[in-house]
Amino acid sequence: MDLLVLVAFIVYFIFVLGIGYYFYNKSHDMEDYILGGRSMNPYVTAMSAQASDMSSWLLMGLPGAVLLLGLGEAWIGIGLAIGSYLSWLFVAKKLRIHSEVFKNSLTMPEFFSNRFNDKKGILRIVAAAIILFFFVIYVASGFKGCGVIFQTIFPEIGLEVAMAIGAIIVIAYTFMGGYKAVSWTDFFQAILMVIAIIVVPLVTIGNTTGGWDAINAGLNDLGTDFMNIFYDGGQPMGVIAILSLLAWAFGYFGMPHIVVRYMSIRDPKEVKVARRVSLIWIIFALSFAILVGVVGRGYFIVEYGGIPDGFNAEHIFVFLSGQMFPALVAGVLYAAIMAAIMSTADSQLLVASSSITNDIVSKTKWAQKQDNLGKKLMWIARGIVILVAVLAIILALYGGSNIMGLVSYAWAGFGAAFGPLMILSLYWKRMNLYGAIAAMFVGFLTVILWNTFLTGPTGIYELLPGFIFALIAGIVVSLVTPSPDQEVVDEFEKAQSIEKDSA
Repeated sequence: MDLLVLVAFIVYFIFVLGIGYYFYNKSHDMEDYILGGRSMNPYVTAMSAQASDMSSWLLMGLPGAVLLLGLGEAWIGIGLAIGSYLSWLFVAKKLRIHSEVFKNSLTMPEFFSNRFNDKKGILRIVAAAIILFFFVIYVASGFKGCGVIFQTIFPEIGLEVAMAIGAIIVIAYTFMGGYKAVSWTDFFQAILMVIAIIVVPLVTIGNTTGGWDAINAGLNDLGTDFMNIFYDGGQPMGVIAILSLLAWAFGYFGMPHIVVRYMSIRDPKEVKVARRVSLIWIIFALSFAILVGVVGRGYFIVEYGGIPDGFNAEHIFVFLSGQMFPALVAGVLYAAIMAAIMSTADSQLLVASSSITNDIVSKTKWAQKQDNLGKKLMWIARGIVILVAVLAIILALYGGSNIMGLVSYAWAGFGAAFGPLMILSLYWKRMNLYGAIAAMFVGFLTVILWNTFLTGPTGIYELLPGFIFALIAGIVVSLVTPSPDQEVVDEFEKAQSIEKDSA
Protein backbone atom coordinates (compact mmCIF):
# COMPACT_ATOMS: atom_id res chain seq x y z
CA MET A 1 0.00 0.00 0.00
CA ASP A 2 1.43 3.38 -1.03
CA LEU A 3 1.42 5.59 2.07
CA LEU A 4 1.33 8.84 0.08
CA VAL A 5 -1.80 7.72 -1.76
CA LEU A 6 -3.32 6.75 1.58
CA VAL A 7 -2.43 10.17 3.03
CA ALA A 8 -4.25 11.90 0.16
CA PHE A 9 -7.34 9.78 0.79
CA ILE A 10 -7.28 10.41 4.55
CA VAL A 11 -6.98 14.19 4.05
CA TYR A 12 -9.87 14.13 1.60
CA PHE A 13 -12.11 12.14 3.94
CA ILE A 14 -11.29 14.37 6.90
CA PHE A 15 -12.25 17.34 4.77
CA VAL A 16 -15.72 16.05 3.81
CA LEU A 17 -16.41 14.85 7.35
CA GLY A 18 -15.38 18.29 8.61
CA ILE A 19 -18.03 19.88 6.38
CA GLY A 20 -20.65 17.55 7.83
CA TYR A 21 -19.60 18.40 11.39
CA TYR A 22 -19.62 22.13 10.61
CA PHE A 23 -23.27 21.99 9.54
CA TYR A 24 -24.31 19.62 12.37
CA ASN A 25 -25.80 22.37 14.54
CA LYS A 26 -26.89 24.59 11.66
CA SER A 27 -29.95 22.53 10.73
CA HIS A 28 -32.78 23.59 13.02
CA ASP A 29 -35.81 21.99 11.38
CA MET A 30 -36.89 19.84 8.43
CA GLU A 31 -36.69 22.68 5.91
CA ASP A 32 -33.07 23.24 6.94
CA TYR A 33 -32.19 19.55 6.99
CA ILE A 34 -33.71 18.48 3.66
CA LEU A 35 -33.70 21.75 1.66
CA GLY A 36 -31.10 23.99 3.28
CA GLY A 37 -33.74 26.50 4.29
CA ARG A 38 -33.99 27.60 0.63
CA SER A 39 -30.83 29.62 1.24
CA MET A 40 -28.25 28.12 -1.14
CA ASN A 41 -26.20 30.42 -3.34
CA PRO A 42 -26.27 29.85 -7.12
CA TYR A 43 -22.68 28.57 -7.40
CA VAL A 44 -23.13 25.86 -4.78
CA THR A 45 -26.52 25.01 -6.26
CA ALA A 46 -25.13 24.60 -9.78
CA MET A 47 -21.98 22.69 -8.90
CA SER A 48 -23.68 20.39 -6.41
CA ALA A 49 -26.41 19.59 -8.94
CA GLN A 50 -23.84 18.53 -11.54
CA ALA A 51 -21.70 16.57 -9.09
CA SER A 52 -24.71 14.67 -7.76
CA ASP A 53 -25.76 13.92 -11.34
CA MET A 54 -22.59 12.53 -12.85
CA SER A 55 -21.36 9.91 -10.33
CA SER A 56 -18.55 7.53 -11.29
CA TRP A 57 -20.00 7.39 -14.81
CA LEU A 58 -18.11 10.60 -15.60
CA LEU A 59 -14.65 9.34 -14.64
CA MET A 60 -15.11 5.64 -15.33
CA GLY A 61 -18.12 4.69 -17.45
CA LEU A 62 -17.91 7.29 -20.22
CA PRO A 63 -14.11 7.20 -20.71
CA GLY A 64 -14.20 3.39 -20.66
CA ALA A 65 -16.97 3.23 -23.28
CA VAL A 66 -15.14 5.67 -25.57
CA LEU A 67 -11.86 3.79 -25.15
CA LEU A 68 -13.46 0.54 -26.28
CA LEU A 69 -16.02 1.68 -28.87
CA GLY A 70 -15.01 5.13 -30.09
CA LEU A 71 -16.57 8.56 -30.35
CA GLY A 72 -20.04 7.20 -31.09
CA GLU A 73 -20.39 6.76 -27.32
CA ALA A 74 -20.24 10.55 -26.98
CA TRP A 75 -23.91 10.87 -27.98
CA ILE A 76 -25.05 10.03 -24.47
CA GLY A 77 -22.84 12.84 -23.17
CA ILE A 78 -24.36 15.22 -25.71
CA GLY A 79 -27.84 14.15 -24.63
CA LEU A 80 -27.01 14.71 -20.96
CA ALA A 81 -25.55 18.16 -21.62
CA ILE A 82 -28.65 19.19 -23.59
CA GLY A 83 -31.01 17.74 -20.98
CA SER A 84 -29.20 19.43 -18.10
CA TYR A 85 -29.33 22.83 -19.77
CA LEU A 86 -32.99 22.54 -20.79
CA SER A 87 -33.95 21.46 -17.29
CA TRP A 88 -32.24 24.51 -15.81
CA LEU A 89 -33.87 26.70 -18.46
CA PHE A 90 -37.45 25.45 -18.29
CA VAL A 91 -37.87 23.86 -14.86
CA ALA A 92 -35.50 25.40 -12.30
CA LYS A 93 -36.93 28.89 -11.78
CA LYS A 94 -40.55 27.81 -12.09
CA LEU A 95 -40.13 24.96 -9.63
CA ARG A 96 -38.35 27.21 -7.11
CA ILE A 97 -41.34 29.58 -7.16
CA HIS A 98 -44.17 27.06 -7.48
CA SER A 99 -42.84 24.75 -4.76
CA GLU A 100 -42.88 27.64 -2.27
CA VAL A 101 -46.27 28.99 -3.35
CA PHE A 102 -47.89 25.56 -3.09
CA LYS A 103 -47.70 25.26 0.72
CA ASN A 104 -43.90 25.51 0.89
CA SER A 105 -43.35 22.02 -0.56
CA LEU A 106 -40.01 20.60 0.57
CA THR A 107 -39.80 17.53 -1.70
CA MET A 108 -40.87 16.66 -5.21
CA PRO A 109 -43.64 14.24 -4.09
CA GLU A 110 -44.99 16.88 -1.69
CA PHE A 111 -44.98 19.47 -4.48
CA PHE A 112 -47.01 17.20 -6.76
CA SER A 113 -49.47 16.48 -3.96
CA ASN A 114 -49.89 20.15 -3.05
CA ARG A 115 -49.97 21.31 -6.67
CA PHE A 116 -53.04 19.17 -7.39
CA ASN A 117 -54.66 19.37 -3.94
CA ASP A 118 -54.29 15.62 -3.53
CA LYS A 119 -56.12 15.22 -0.21
CA LYS A 120 -55.77 11.44 -0.17
CA GLY A 121 -52.01 11.66 -0.76
CA ILE A 122 -51.98 9.25 -3.71
CA LEU A 123 -49.33 11.17 -5.67
CA ARG A 124 -47.21 11.79 -2.60
CA ILE A 125 -47.20 8.20 -1.35
CA VAL A 126 -46.69 6.52 -4.73
CA ALA A 127 -43.97 8.98 -5.75
CA ALA A 128 -42.18 8.47 -2.41
CA ALA A 129 -42.36 4.69 -2.90
CA ILE A 130 -40.88 4.96 -6.42
CA ILE A 131 -38.10 7.21 -5.11
CA LEU A 132 -37.28 4.85 -2.24
CA PHE A 133 -37.21 1.78 -4.50
CA PHE A 134 -34.91 3.21 -7.14
CA PHE A 135 -32.67 5.15 -4.77
CA VAL A 136 -31.88 2.10 -2.67
CA ILE A 137 -30.60 0.60 -5.92
CA TYR A 138 -28.76 3.81 -6.84
CA VAL A 139 -27.11 4.14 -3.43
CA ALA A 140 -26.20 0.45 -3.47
CA SER A 141 -24.47 0.91 -6.82
CA GLY A 142 -22.58 3.87 -5.35
CA PHE A 143 -21.42 1.89 -2.32
CA LYS A 144 -20.35 -0.96 -4.58
CA GLY A 145 -18.44 1.55 -6.73
CA CYS A 146 -16.68 2.86 -3.63
CA GLY A 147 -15.65 -0.67 -2.74
CA VAL A 148 -14.36 -1.47 -6.21
CA ILE A 149 -12.29 1.73 -6.39
CA PHE A 150 -10.84 1.22 -2.92
CA GLN A 151 -9.89 -2.34 -3.73
CA THR A 152 -8.40 -1.36 -7.10
CA ILE A 153 -6.15 1.23 -5.45
CA PHE A 154 -5.53 -0.72 -2.23
CA PRO A 155 -5.63 -4.42 -3.20
CA GLU A 156 -4.83 -5.42 0.39
CA ILE A 157 -8.33 -4.38 1.51
CA GLY A 158 -11.21 -6.80 1.04
CA LEU A 159 -14.21 -5.67 -1.01
CA GLU A 160 -16.59 -5.76 1.97
CA VAL A 161 -14.28 -3.65 4.13
CA ALA A 162 -13.62 -1.19 1.30
CA MET A 163 -17.34 -0.84 0.65
CA ALA A 164 -18.04 -0.30 4.34
CA ILE A 165 -15.42 2.48 4.59
CA GLY A 166 -16.95 4.46 1.74
CA ALA A 167 -20.49 3.91 3.04
CA ILE A 168 -19.66 4.97 6.59
CA ILE A 169 -18.11 8.24 5.42
CA VAL A 170 -21.09 9.12 3.20
CA ILE A 171 -23.53 8.21 5.98
CA ALA A 172 -21.59 10.25 8.55
CA TYR A 173 -21.59 13.63 6.85
CA THR A 174 -25.11 13.19 5.43
CA PHE A 175 -26.37 12.24 8.91
CA MET A 176 -24.69 15.20 10.58
CA GLY A 177 -25.21 18.09 8.21
CA GLY A 178 -28.14 17.19 5.98
CA TYR A 179 -28.74 19.17 2.79
CA LYS A 180 -26.21 21.92 3.46
CA ALA A 181 -23.43 19.42 4.15
CA VAL A 182 -24.34 17.39 1.07
CA SER A 183 -24.47 20.48 -1.15
CA TRP A 184 -21.19 21.98 0.09
CA THR A 185 -19.30 18.69 -0.11
CA ASP A 186 -20.71 18.23 -3.62
CA PHE A 187 -19.57 21.75 -4.50
CA PHE A 188 -15.95 21.01 -3.60
CA GLN A 189 -16.17 17.54 -5.11
CA ALA A 190 -17.38 19.04 -8.39
CA ILE A 191 -14.31 21.28 -8.45
CA LEU A 192 -12.02 18.34 -7.74
CA MET A 193 -13.73 16.21 -10.40
CA VAL A 194 -13.45 18.77 -13.20
CA ILE A 195 -9.81 19.62 -12.40
CA ALA A 196 -8.92 15.92 -12.40
CA ILE A 197 -10.75 15.16 -15.65
CA ILE A 198 -8.97 18.07 -17.40
CA VAL A 199 -5.48 17.42 -16.05
CA VAL A 200 -5.21 13.68 -16.69
CA PRO A 201 -5.67 13.61 -20.51
CA LEU A 202 -3.54 16.72 -21.05
CA VAL A 203 -0.63 15.33 -19.03
CA THR A 204 -1.03 11.97 -20.75
CA ILE A 205 -0.68 13.64 -24.17
CA GLY A 206 2.48 15.39 -22.98
CA ASN A 207 3.99 12.16 -21.63
CA THR A 208 3.14 9.95 -24.59
CA THR A 209 6.03 9.24 -26.94
CA GLY A 210 5.50 11.58 -29.89
CA GLY A 211 2.67 13.48 -28.15
CA TRP A 212 -0.68 14.13 -29.82
CA ASP A 213 0.64 13.50 -33.34
CA ALA A 214 1.60 9.95 -32.39
CA ILE A 215 -1.74 9.37 -30.60
CA ASN A 216 -3.70 10.70 -33.57
CA ALA A 217 -1.71 8.60 -36.03
CA GLY A 218 -2.29 5.49 -33.93
CA LEU A 219 -6.03 6.09 -33.77
CA ASN A 220 -6.24 6.65 -37.53
CA ASP A 221 -4.45 3.36 -38.09
CA LEU A 222 -7.24 1.49 -36.29
CA GLY A 223 -9.30 1.63 -39.48
CA THR A 224 -12.59 1.21 -37.60
CA ASP A 225 -13.85 4.80 -37.71
CA PHE A 226 -12.88 5.19 -34.06
CA MET A 227 -12.90 8.99 -34.34
CA ASN A 228 -16.20 9.16 -36.27
CA ILE A 229 -19.10 10.17 -34.02
CA PHE A 230 -21.54 8.35 -36.30
CA TYR A 231 -19.83 5.00 -35.70
CA ASP A 232 -19.99 2.88 -32.55
CA GLY A 233 -17.64 -0.05 -32.16
CA GLY A 234 -16.74 0.21 -35.83
CA GLN A 235 -20.38 -0.04 -36.94
CA PRO A 236 -22.45 2.82 -38.42
CA MET A 237 -25.07 4.20 -36.03
CA GLY A 238 -28.68 4.41 -37.14
CA VAL A 239 -31.14 7.15 -36.27
CA ILE A 240 -32.79 5.00 -33.58
CA ALA A 241 -29.47 4.37 -31.84
CA ILE A 242 -28.61 8.07 -31.77
CA LEU A 243 -32.09 9.09 -30.59
CA SER A 244 -31.98 6.49 -27.84
CA LEU A 245 -28.73 7.90 -26.52
CA LEU A 246 -29.96 11.48 -26.81
CA ALA A 247 -33.15 10.45 -24.98
CA TRP A 248 -31.17 10.37 -21.74
CA ALA A 249 -31.80 14.13 -21.76
CA PHE A 250 -35.42 13.57 -20.69
CA GLY A 251 -34.31 12.11 -17.37
CA TYR A 252 -33.32 15.48 -15.97
CA PHE A 253 -36.87 16.80 -15.82
CA GLY A 254 -37.85 14.21 -13.21
CA MET A 255 -34.66 13.34 -11.35
CA PRO A 256 -35.44 13.90 -7.62
CA HIS A 257 -31.87 14.52 -6.42
CA ILE A 258 -31.34 17.12 -9.17
CA VAL A 259 -34.61 19.05 -9.13
CA VAL A 260 -34.37 19.42 -5.34
CA ARG A 261 -31.42 21.73 -6.04
CA TYR A 262 -33.70 24.06 -7.95
CA MET A 263 -36.04 24.25 -4.97
CA SER A 264 -33.21 25.19 -2.59
CA ILE A 265 -31.71 28.21 -4.35
CA ARG A 266 -32.13 31.36 -2.26
CA ASP A 267 -33.50 33.66 -4.97
CA PRO A 268 -35.30 32.69 -8.19
CA LYS A 269 -33.46 35.52 -9.95
CA GLU A 270 -30.17 33.70 -9.33
CA VAL A 271 -31.24 30.67 -11.36
CA LYS A 272 -29.77 32.31 -14.48
CA VAL A 273 -26.32 32.46 -12.84
CA ALA A 274 -26.60 28.86 -11.68
CA ARG A 275 -27.65 27.75 -15.17
CA ARG A 276 -24.58 29.34 -16.76
CA VAL A 277 -22.22 27.88 -14.17
CA SER A 278 -23.81 24.48 -14.63
CA LEU A 279 -23.47 24.64 -18.43
CA ILE A 280 -19.79 25.61 -18.28
CA TRP A 281 -19.05 22.79 -15.83
CA ILE A 282 -20.86 20.09 -17.77
CA ILE A 283 -19.29 21.07 -21.12
CA PHE A 284 -15.78 20.90 -19.67
CA ALA A 285 -16.47 17.74 -17.67
CA LEU A 286 -18.07 15.74 -20.48
CA SER A 287 -15.67 16.92 -23.18
CA PHE A 288 -12.58 15.98 -21.19
CA ALA A 289 -14.12 12.70 -20.01
CA ILE A 290 -14.49 11.76 -23.67
CA LEU A 291 -10.91 12.93 -24.26
CA VAL A 292 -9.69 10.58 -21.51
CA GLY A 293 -11.11 7.64 -23.49
CA VAL A 294 -9.65 8.87 -26.80
CA VAL A 295 -6.22 9.66 -25.36
CA GLY A 296 -6.21 6.45 -23.35
CA ARG A 297 -6.77 4.35 -26.47
CA GLY A 298 -4.06 6.27 -28.33
CA TYR A 299 -1.64 5.92 -25.39
CA PHE A 300 -2.09 2.15 -25.36
CA ILE A 301 -1.50 1.96 -29.12
CA VAL A 302 1.68 4.03 -28.96
CA GLU A 303 3.19 2.56 -25.82
CA TYR A 304 1.81 -1.01 -25.74
CA GLY A 305 0.67 -1.74 -29.29
CA GLY A 306 -2.96 -1.97 -28.16
CA ILE A 307 -5.18 -2.44 -25.11
CA PRO A 308 -3.45 -4.90 -22.73
CA ASP A 309 -5.17 -8.27 -22.31
CA GLY A 310 -7.56 -8.35 -19.40
CA PHE A 311 -7.57 -4.57 -18.93
CA ASN A 312 -10.84 -3.17 -17.54
CA ALA A 313 -11.69 -0.22 -19.77
CA GLU A 314 -13.53 1.57 -16.96
CA HIS A 315 -10.24 1.78 -15.04
CA ILE A 316 -8.54 3.93 -17.69
CA PHE A 317 -8.69 7.07 -15.52
CA VAL A 318 -7.22 5.17 -12.56
CA PHE A 319 -4.51 3.67 -14.77
CA LEU A 320 -3.45 6.97 -16.33
CA SER A 321 -3.46 8.75 -12.97
CA GLY A 322 -1.10 6.14 -11.54
CA GLN A 323 1.14 6.16 -14.62
CA MET A 324 1.47 9.90 -15.13
CA PHE A 325 1.67 11.38 -11.63
CA PRO A 326 3.67 10.96 -8.41
CA ALA A 327 1.91 9.03 -5.64
CA LEU A 328 0.57 12.00 -3.68
CA VAL A 329 -0.94 13.67 -6.78
CA ALA A 330 -2.28 10.32 -7.98
CA GLY A 331 -3.93 9.93 -4.59
CA VAL A 332 -5.72 13.25 -5.07
CA LEU A 333 -6.88 12.13 -8.53
CA TYR A 334 -8.10 8.83 -7.10
CA ALA A 335 -10.01 10.86 -4.51
CA ALA A 336 -11.73 12.62 -7.43
CA ILE A 337 -13.24 9.27 -8.43
CA MET A 338 -14.45 8.77 -4.88
CA ALA A 339 -15.83 12.31 -5.02
CA ALA A 340 -17.80 11.43 -8.14
CA ILE A 341 -19.32 8.38 -6.47
CA MET A 342 -19.94 9.95 -3.07
CA SER A 343 -21.45 13.16 -4.45
CA THR A 344 -24.21 11.11 -6.03
CA ALA A 345 -24.71 8.62 -3.20
CA ASP A 346 -25.06 11.32 -0.53
CA SER A 347 -27.69 13.25 -2.52
CA GLN A 348 -29.71 10.15 -3.25
CA LEU A 349 -29.47 8.98 0.34
CA LEU A 350 -30.81 12.31 1.59
CA VAL A 351 -33.64 12.46 -0.96
CA ALA A 352 -34.72 8.90 -0.13
CA SER A 353 -34.71 9.74 3.58
CA SER A 354 -36.57 13.01 2.95
CA SER A 355 -39.27 11.25 0.94
CA ILE A 356 -40.00 8.80 3.73
CA THR A 357 -39.87 11.35 6.53
CA ASN A 358 -41.54 14.36 4.96
CA ASP A 359 -43.94 12.66 2.56
CA ILE A 360 -45.07 9.73 4.69
CA VAL A 361 -44.11 9.98 8.40
CA SER A 362 -44.94 13.68 8.77
CA LYS A 363 -48.46 13.12 7.41
CA THR A 364 -49.40 10.41 9.95
CA LYS A 365 -51.77 10.96 12.87
CA TRP A 366 -48.84 10.47 15.25
CA ALA A 367 -46.95 13.37 13.69
CA GLN A 368 -49.94 15.71 13.90
CA LYS A 369 -50.10 15.23 17.68
CA GLN A 370 -46.44 16.02 18.33
CA ASP A 371 -45.01 19.19 19.83
CA ASN A 372 -41.81 20.54 18.29
CA LEU A 373 -42.45 18.27 15.31
CA GLY A 374 -39.76 19.83 13.09
CA LYS A 375 -36.85 18.76 15.28
CA LYS A 376 -38.31 15.31 15.88
CA LEU A 377 -38.73 14.76 12.16
CA MET A 378 -35.16 15.93 11.57
CA TRP A 379 -33.89 13.20 13.89
CA ILE A 380 -36.20 10.65 12.29
CA ALA A 381 -34.76 11.68 8.92
CA ARG A 382 -31.25 11.09 10.27
CA GLY A 383 -32.29 7.65 11.46
CA ILE A 384 -33.79 6.82 8.08
CA VAL A 385 -30.54 7.90 6.40
CA ILE A 386 -28.87 5.07 8.32
CA LEU A 387 -31.71 2.63 7.59
CA VAL A 388 -31.70 3.29 3.83
CA ALA A 389 -27.91 3.08 3.80
CA VAL A 390 -27.96 -0.29 5.56
CA LEU A 391 -30.48 -1.61 3.02
CA ALA A 392 -28.26 -0.30 0.22
CA ILE A 393 -25.16 -1.94 1.72
CA ILE A 394 -26.97 -5.28 1.99
CA LEU A 395 -28.11 -4.98 -1.63
CA ALA A 396 -24.60 -4.02 -2.72
CA LEU A 397 -23.11 -7.04 -0.94
CA TYR A 398 -25.68 -9.67 -1.89
CA GLY A 399 -27.63 -8.24 -4.82
CA GLY A 400 -25.46 -9.73 -7.52
CA SER A 401 -23.51 -8.02 -10.29
CA ASN A 402 -26.42 -6.37 -12.10
CA ILE A 403 -26.87 -3.36 -9.80
CA MET A 404 -24.85 -1.00 -11.98
CA GLY A 405 -26.92 -2.03 -14.98
CA LEU A 406 -30.10 -1.07 -13.13
CA VAL A 407 -28.94 2.54 -12.87
CA SER A 408 -29.96 3.27 -16.47
CA TYR A 409 -33.27 1.52 -15.74
CA ALA A 410 -33.82 3.75 -12.71
CA TRP A 411 -32.93 6.86 -14.74
CA ALA A 412 -35.61 5.90 -17.25
CA GLY A 413 -38.10 5.15 -14.47
CA PHE A 414 -37.62 8.54 -12.83
CA GLY A 415 -37.56 10.44 -16.11
CA ALA A 416 -40.76 8.88 -17.46
CA ALA A 417 -42.73 8.79 -14.18
CA PHE A 418 -41.90 12.33 -13.05
CA GLY A 419 -40.57 14.27 -16.06
CA PRO A 420 -43.81 14.82 -18.04
CA LEU A 421 -45.68 15.36 -14.77
CA MET A 422 -43.17 18.04 -13.75
CA ILE A 423 -43.43 19.91 -17.07
CA LEU A 424 -47.25 19.82 -17.15
CA SER A 425 -47.42 20.85 -13.48
CA LEU A 426 -45.37 23.97 -14.14
CA TYR A 427 -46.74 25.02 -17.52
CA TRP A 428 -50.37 23.93 -17.80
CA LYS A 429 -53.04 25.46 -15.58
CA ARG A 430 -55.69 22.98 -16.80
CA MET A 431 -53.70 19.97 -15.55
CA ASN A 432 -55.65 18.15 -12.82
CA LEU A 433 -55.12 15.39 -10.27
CA TYR A 434 -56.45 12.66 -12.57
CA GLY A 435 -54.07 13.66 -15.33
CA ALA A 436 -51.19 13.79 -12.85
CA ILE A 437 -51.89 10.25 -11.60
CA ALA A 438 -52.24 9.00 -15.19
CA ALA A 439 -48.95 10.61 -16.29
CA MET A 440 -47.02 9.12 -13.37
CA PHE A 441 -48.42 5.61 -13.70
CA VAL A 442 -48.26 5.47 -17.51
CA GLY A 443 -44.64 6.68 -17.54
CA PHE A 444 -43.57 4.23 -14.86
CA LEU A 445 -45.40 1.23 -16.30
CA THR A 446 -44.24 1.96 -19.86
CA VAL A 447 -40.62 1.87 -18.73
CA ILE A 448 -41.15 -1.49 -17.00
CA LEU A 449 -43.03 -3.10 -19.90
CA TRP A 450 -40.87 -1.62 -22.67
CA ASN A 451 -37.66 -2.65 -20.93
CA THR A 452 -39.00 -6.17 -20.42
CA PHE A 453 -40.41 -6.82 -23.87
CA LEU A 454 -39.42 -4.19 -26.44
CA THR A 455 -36.04 -2.58 -25.76
CA GLY A 456 -34.20 -5.54 -27.26
CA PRO A 457 -36.32 -5.95 -30.43
CA THR A 458 -36.64 -2.22 -31.12
CA GLY A 459 -33.30 -0.91 -29.84
CA ILE A 460 -35.16 2.08 -28.35
CA TYR A 461 -34.23 3.16 -24.82
CA GLU A 462 -37.36 2.81 -22.69
CA LEU A 463 -37.19 6.40 -21.42
CA LEU A 464 -38.17 7.78 -24.85
CA PRO A 465 -41.53 5.97 -25.25
CA GLY A 466 -42.17 6.24 -21.51
CA PHE A 467 -41.79 10.01 -21.58
CA ILE A 468 -43.94 10.46 -24.71
CA PHE A 469 -46.76 8.18 -23.53
CA ALA A 470 -46.83 9.77 -20.07
CA LEU A 471 -47.04 13.25 -21.58
CA ILE A 472 -49.94 12.19 -23.80
CA ALA A 473 -51.72 10.45 -20.91
CA GLY A 474 -51.43 13.51 -18.67
CA ILE A 475 -52.91 15.79 -21.31
CA VAL A 476 -55.72 13.49 -22.51
CA VAL A 477 -56.90 12.41 -19.05
CA SER A 478 -56.88 16.02 -17.79
CA LEU A 479 -59.01 17.13 -20.75
CA VAL A 480 -61.65 14.40 -20.34
CA THR A 481 -61.99 14.85 -16.56
CA PRO A 482 -63.25 17.85 -14.53
CA SER A 483 -61.22 21.05 -14.35
CA PRO A 484 -59.05 21.57 -11.24
CA ASP A 485 -60.50 23.36 -8.23
CA GLN A 486 -60.49 27.15 -8.30
CA GLU A 487 -58.16 27.16 -5.27
CA VAL A 488 -55.55 25.26 -7.27
CA VAL A 489 -55.98 27.58 -10.26
CA ASP A 490 -55.59 30.65 -8.02
CA GLU A 491 -52.34 29.35 -6.53
CA PHE A 492 -51.03 28.54 -10.00
CA GLU A 493 -51.81 32.06 -11.18
CA LYS A 494 -50.17 33.49 -8.06
CA ALA A 495 -46.98 31.57 -8.88
CA GLN A 496 -47.11 32.86 -12.46
CA SER A 497 -47.45 36.40 -11.16
CA ILE A 498 -44.39 35.99 -8.95
CA GLU A 499 -42.49 34.63 -11.96
CA LYS A 500 -43.24 37.76 -13.96
CA ASP A 501 -42.18 40.02 -11.09
CA SER A 502 -38.87 38.16 -10.74
CA ALA A 503 -38.05 38.26 -14.45
